[in-house]
Amino acid sequence: MADVRIQTMDRGPLIVRGDVELVDAEGNVFETKKQFALCRCGISQNKPFCDGAHSGSFEDCVRADKVL
Repeated sequence: MADVRIQTMDRGPLIVRGDVELVDAEGNVFETKKQFALCRCGISQNKPFCDGAHSGSFEDCVRADKVL
């Protein structure tokens, strides 16, 4: 099993679990915990993190292709 997992949430953020380093475009490191949520909607006032502002105004339910 992988040490890191990123899960898409229906009509919500990306949930990141595990020991990861999140850096901005200039290489500056964001402070993170073992689990955090990344914004997918662009509405958050705390980007790149999700603050729940998407509730009721973001429609996206991503699905991966099933491997046979």
